[in-house]
Amino acid sequence: METREVEYAILGVGTAGLGAFSRIRKQTDSLLLIQHGPYGTTCARVGCMPSKMLIAAGDLAHAIDEGAYFGIDGQYQVNGKRVFERIKQDRTEKFVGSVLKYVDSIKDQLKVEGKATFVDPHTIDVDGKLRVKADKIILACGSTPYVSPVFEHLRDELDTSDTIFELDDLPKSLAVVGLGVIALELGQAFHRLGVDTTLYGRSGRIGSFTHPDMQKEVMRTLQQELNIIPLGSFTRAIKVDDGYELTYVTGEGETIVKTYERVLLASGRASNLRSMKLENAGLPLDSRGLPQYDPLTMQCGTAPVFIAGDATEDLPLWHEAYIEGRIAADSAINFPARKEGKRVPGLGIYFTDPQIVSVGADYSSLDPDRIIIGRARMAQGPRHEIYNDRRGMIQVYVDRDNGFLLGAEIFGRGAEHMAQSLVLAIEHTMTVAEILQMPVYHPSLEEVMKNALNNALFQLR
Repeated sequence: METREVEYAILGVGTAGLGAFSRIRKQTDSLLLIQHGPYGTTCARVGCMPSKMLIAAGDLAHAIDEGAYFGIDGQYQVNGKRVFERIKQDRTEKFVGSVLKYVDSIKDQLKVEGKATFVDPHTIDVDGKLRVKADKIILACGSTPYVSPVFEHLRDELDTSDTIFELDDLPKSLAVVGLGVIALELGQAFHRLGVDTTLYGRSGRIGSFTHPDMQKEVMRTLQQELNIIPLGSFTRAIKVDDGYELTYVTGEGETIVKTYERVLLASGRASNLRSMKLENAGLPLDSRGLPQYDPLTMQCGTAPVFIAGDATEDLPLWHEAYIEGRIAADSAINFPARKEGKRVPGLGIYFTDPQIVSVGADYSSLDPDRIIIGRARMAQGPRHEIYNDRRGMIQVYVDRDNGFLLGAEIFGRGAEHMAQSLVLAIEHTMTVAEILQMPVYHPSLEEVMKNALNNALFQLR
């Protein structure tokens, strides 16, 4: 078996891995990228980009459906084959293509393909054909869709976010398992394109909000459009002639048996580290069986091993993966000296309609006795009235003692744009009064954000 010795081994050539590579490559040629599976990053191939392309098609159809209010009556026909042809073509040419072009520019001697597993804390086996001995290792191997035991025997037949965009046409019916970001975004898009869609939850929770009022608002609003069964569990899944028969028991004890042409498993993603023989790595593991790490250095314990991106199962977001990859690289370069990286305030966006956005600190992480909550409903905004879209609300969380903005939860049209302003304010440690000094154009969607901030300021005074 061939053995290669390098200073750095980077496991994974996705967003985090490439971010780490770009840093380390400036320092040395003694590094090796190890990739298992297709190149192209999760975001470009099966995540952010193709999902938004499907959402764009669904939103266009929905806009036509809602046009009568504005005096616009339109007729259209959804061509499922053309929907997926466009997604595949644009994904290949515009998004994955640019990543592959960069990967192709990397010298062949700096990359290898194969399944990596730990042999010992400094040795990686690649497909049983290559042993890589590395002084420092960066774990940026990404994640895989989680498949619960009840669906395990159908793993190769059911859809996940890794396979759903390979369809050639829209199914007639679809069961979506989960109520997180992947489930809600794709479930709503398929529904709006004419697919008979049902979304099934497990815990009764929906989306990312941690304040109970915001949770209720999301559930109430989305259930007006979508068939959502939020609480219960699947007890059986079998293949039948016309699709897949699922048995689901609700929280109230009702048994639902229904057949769907396709099933989308969207209950989150699991770190690929779980199949890499971590027991041989000598790393301290947490209760999930994943490496314990310092978020300011991305170092795993005291070992010369660093982790980044979806492999942590903590912040599966493109911008976080990119930041973590660079922090991990800087820490590895400076090892054994400690070098802390700069983390950014939390920012998460569900591109549903209405959008679901979390900024800064979660409500659940704050002391309710030490904050005030500024509230406003989207119906208060003149631009929302113009759009005939009064759905949703915004809550900002403010330090009671000093007026600093700590976090926000936003549900409504334009939430992604309000989030960009608020996360910048948190990054610069601004008070509510200081944020309100910034101009807000009239009429704009951001006026609702201003209303919530004014509500907080009134309580502070």
